[in-house]
Amino acid sequence: MALEPDPDCAACSRLAEYRAANRAAYPDFHNAPVKSFGPLSAKILIVGLAPGLKGANRTARPFTGDYAGDLLYPTLLKFGLGTGAYGCSADDGLELTDARITNAVRCVPPENKVNGAEIKACNPYLTAEIQAMPNLKALVALGTVAHNAVLKALRLKQSAFKFAHCAQHDLSNGLILADSYHCSRYNTNTGRLTEEMFHDVFRNLPK
Repeated sequence: MALEPDPDCAACSRLAEYRAANRAAYPDFHNAPVKSFGPLSAKILIVGLAPGLKGANRTARPFTGDYAGDLLYPTLLKFGLGTGAYGCSADDGLELTDARITNAVRCVPPENKVNGAEIKACNPYLTAEIQAMPNLKALVALGTVAHNAVLKALRLKQSAFKFAHCAQHDLSNGLILADSYHCSRYNTNTGRLTEEMFHDVFRNLPK
């Protein structure tokens, strides 16, 4: 199985139609499946939901160009998982050294909402990615959708691992699944997720 969908992937008709509409509306945007960012040699894989319309769908790099990246990337740099500085664009020079970022669904969805069929269609890419990371120790799921997508990719029962912010689950294959509320503007603006709460997730990861 390939690690990334074809640039013109048509597996999900709703997402393909939305991409086509966005190509017409925003011709300078990436408007294609967004590839993962970071080395396969990393020990940590961060799994988000899906690209944002004017974030990763525009810049072609996960969590780049929208508010979520303003919290995620400085956090990764703080904990020594990358080098450089986050500049909100894919050419800012930032590099990840011991973390990799992907999404449960690789294409931008309407209203930032994905459905079960779309998660299922993209899940084999997540499975392949996990299998291709020889040094992987922990996965960080940003939100419930990402949490469940990881369990699905590893063929584990969702009922056995309940999502909760800052929870760590010891999986049967020796990996750790760490949960965090998604670092979206909605969660941070409402106080559901603070910077310190987000830092705690990474502070407690295995070294």
